[in-house]
Amino acid sequence: MTALADILRQTLPDAYYVGGAVRDALLKKKSGDLDLALPQERVKPAALALAKALKAAVFEMDAQFGVWRLVTRKENIQIDLTAFQGRTLKEDLRRRDFTFNALAYPVAAPLTLQVFPCKGQKAQIRLKNLQKKFLVDLKNGAKDLAARQIRLNAPHAFKDDPLRMLRVFRHAAELKFTIAPSVLKQIQKHAPLIVGSAGERVQEELKRIFHTPRAYENVCKMDETGLLCALFPLLEQQRTCAECYYGKGGVLKHTLDCLKREEWLLENLQKAFPKYYKKLIPLTEDKALFKMAVLLHDIAKPATAKMMGGRLRFFYHEQKGARMAKEILQNLHYSKADIRLICAMIGEHLRPSNLASNDVITDRGAYKFFRDLADAALPMLLLCWADYTSYISDAQLKRILPKSADRLLSIEEAKKKENVGKTLRHMQVVSLLFKKYFDSPKKIKPVRLIDGKDVMQALGISPSALVGEILEAVSVAQVEGKVTDKAGALDFIIKQYGAGKK
Repeated sequence: MTALADILRQTLPDAYYVGGAVRDALLKKKSGDLDLALPQERVKPAALALAKALKAAVFEMDAQFGVWRLVTRKENIQIDLTAFQGRTLKEDLRRRDFTFNALAYPVAAPLTLQVFPCKGQKAQIRLKNLQKKFLVDLKNGAKDLAARQIRLNAPHAFKDDPLRMLRVFRHAAELKFTIAPSVLKQIQKHAPLIVGSAGERVQEELKRIFHTPRAYENVCKMDETGLLCALFPLLEQQRTCAECYYGKGGVLKHTLDCLKREEWLLENLQKAFPKYYKKLIPLTEDKALFKMAVLLHDIAKPATAKMMGGRLRFFYHEQKGARMAKEILQNLHYSKADIRLICAMIGEHLRPSNLASNDVITDRGAYKFFRDLADAALPMLLLCWADYTSYISDAQLKRILPKSADRLLSIEEAKKKENVGKTLRHMQVVSLLFKKYFDSPKKIKPVRLIDGKDVMQALGISPSALVGEILEAVSVAQVEGKVTDKAGALDFIIKQYGAGKK
């Protein structure tokens, strides 16, 4: 829609472009936001007039703050009209969070507005050719943009809205900006206020942080300011737990090390799994989900830590952790599907280690693993890879990574290589399970040769739980190569369970 800028000038000559669109324009980037600010009394009539001019849908989104939203039907351009927060534009800008967001540009001033439609999503826009003399910049926001630095626009910004503390790290992660020391100091001071933020708003900011390849470094900074444990108090308990095992920082250090490895893995699937990465890429699109699972995977270790026989043990921490994670995620208003997947990953994340305790991983063992974990199996294997590799250095990982797809080391061979050997063997277990899943799908998900009706007819039994047990036994027999066709399946169940057995 090349004429959009002209329509805006004609319809809203007293409005200003504000927020992300202006910031992104100075960064020479596209933006998903097109926010316009006007005097309060002008918002409703301006929204209705603009909707008519654009043939757009329009509705009042927030009566308290005077926000109206328009969505064009063809290009799916989203435009928000917002009343000045204060009597004037300058008062409005002084209340905004960061200096680079406290910028405005008159709609009536010259510029070029480009629209980039996105199928199935709202269109992207880009403001170009802004003239510096028209830019409203009260706090040197343009200078901070050029320096790629985050500074507060107002000293009371975090008191007004504590969620802005999370936005600091989100902007740092998304824009690759540094955070001014004065901002970090203010976060440290006000971190406890974050508990007053709505769960769904916290979730959105965390997801955006976790979706970037800079989540680990920003989560570490969040921890340094106290914001991370203000959000997740149970993580604070990890800090002094098991320091005899993990070193200074205890389980929390391990958790953050796992996050570092998971982030590397999600950005380097081809290096980690060169044969299967193309099949794994669609699975890992929701990077934020994987990183949240890692953050919470050992949440119950402090609650389950016990010294037994001179060793520190964490019996059933995975199961208890899944229950604790569920409560945390519910408070953040995660979807039921996301909660189910994350908790399944956490609750079963010791399964590959249990398989690794055997020298040979049988087809039967792999079948039961994938059967039990269902959709959580592959995501959980990636979590386990991060968990295992967190115990070795970057240099050690680089050295053994090419060997992770080799023949599975025996337990004795792994012991000879000490800690690196144990990690390599676990990495090889993950690779082997991927191999079985992708290269031998018939053994992982065998096609059912007979159904419940066949079982009842062959054995002369009535519907019961036994029918399901028999069908499962047939599936296992298929995996082990004992049964290959329907006739063989019927012969198998008759021999095992006896014809006419009630």
